[in-house]
Amino acid sequence: MINEFRGKYYFLSNFYSAFVEYEGIVYLNNESAFQSAKVTDYNTRLKFANLDPSSAKRKGRHIQLRHGWDDIKFDIMHEICKAKFTQNLALKSKLLATENEYLEEGNTWGDRIWGTVNGKGQNNLGKILMRIREELK
Repeated sequence: MINEFRGKYYFLSNFYSAFVEYEGIVYLNNESAFQSAKVTDYNTRLKFANLDPSSAKRKGRHIQLRHGWDDIKFDIMHEICKAKFTQNLALKSKLLATENEYLEEGNTWGDRIWGTVNGKGQNNLGKILMRIREELK
């Protein structure tokens, strides 16, 4: 079991620096792409492209969410993560090298939706990454 996306497994984190193109915009990392997807306006999305992950996350907390965001956010995360691992072949190889390990984004910042805290939470990011790993096999 891989129970945190740090150290050797930091590449699994959305905060890992890896170019990802999503809907015609190239972002520095997955977090920026995901936060930008909270809006539909192209020019607003562009403002996320060159942000570091922490700045993107902060900015994403202060924007008006697009209609129906809660209904589509998991699908969008899947699309962005899949883009990361299909557009960066070295990262694809590293993801596949995790073989059948259970992937859990254990964290200390209280995120029980995308990850877990002390083993408790929905672990949606981990589930998405495991699904992508299966799709790439």
